[in-house]
Amino acid sequence: MPTKVYTDKDADIANLNGKICAVIGFGSQGHAHALNLKDSGIEVIVGLQKSSKSVQVAKDHGFRVAGASEVSQEADIIFFATPDLKTATIYETDVAPHMAKGKTLLFSHGFAIHFQTVLPPAEVDVIMVAPKGPGHIVRRQYLEGKGVPALIAVHQNPSRQAKKVALAWAKGIGATRAGVLETSFKEETETDLFGEQTVLCGGLTSLVKNGFETLVEAGYQPEMAYFECLHELKLIVDLMYESGIAGMRFSISETAKWGDVSVGPRIIDASVKRKMERALKDIQSGKFAQGWIAEYKKGLPTYTQLLKEGEKHPIEKVGERLRSLMPWIQKKNIKGAQAAY
Repeated sequence: MPTKVYTDKDADIANLNGKICAVIGFGSQGHAHALNLKDSGIEVIVGLQKSSKSVQVAKDHGFRVAGASEVSQEADIIFFATPDLKTATIYETDVAPHMAKGKTLLFSHGFAIHFQTVLPPAEVDVIMVAPKGPGHIVRRQYLEGKGVPALIAVHQNPSRQAKKVALAWAKGIGATRAGVLETSFKEETETDLFGEQTVLCGGLTSLVKNGFETLVEAGYQPEMAYFECLHELKLIVDLMYESGIAGMRFSISETAKWGDVSVGPRIIDASVKRKMERALKDIQSGKFAQGWIAEYKKGLPTYTQLLKEGEKHPIEKVGERLRSLMPWIQKKNIKGAQAAY
């Protein structure tokens, strides 16, 4: 039976009426949730460190801004829009002392709850509203009268109103205009990490770099390798995004289709799938989370080194020069961008 899709008719934003909603963090997701809720008539306050560059930005948007401790004490619903591993410290230091019956903790990703870096008291509701798109798209779609699909989940529900509140929040940010699916913290966390590691980020970047290196090492121009292994990727992904894999194949040449179905499975073969399965087991067992938490506590030495090494890869210099020849590509300097807190 197909999963139920919740839309505007299934959600009542009145479930947020009279409630103070605190958004902790004002980065990608934080600013989108806060602004969309505000435009939907909901009372929103923003929690930030005094030193955060986002304080003035939030104030310029008309929000009352205070520290995480102060907004947590005042708010009925507390939404964490902070990086996964910072969330635990913020919760313990600033939020936990103000947890009481009737309050709701809300997350846009299940990591902190699923891997128990945050342990809420039993008397509070714990829910998730996770848009399936970056914050700037969540905001843009809302302003255009549209929405980004989202997931909701309920982890604790002592009030018996948790799902209604999650759907109301989803409606407030515009997600029910597109459609909302119900999941669990476990399912969202494990599938999200798996997708990031093996396909969307880790798998894709490794595939692109290996393809680039193979052509360059065989004597082809780096510029040709860049176009074939990175630049044209967007064209194919856009077709898949719009029409699925079969739709993409309908739009490419017969030669490209034959290469797709006959050679592709030899590259991404059963051995790759077995590695994916091992990666999934590491996620399910908590091994990945434990390693990531340990890395964070050490000050991120390996993380920083690997990122720096990636920035030095030849594909980056070639790409930077070629993109400068393409005035239609919007130039963005997004290095170092993080969810602001």
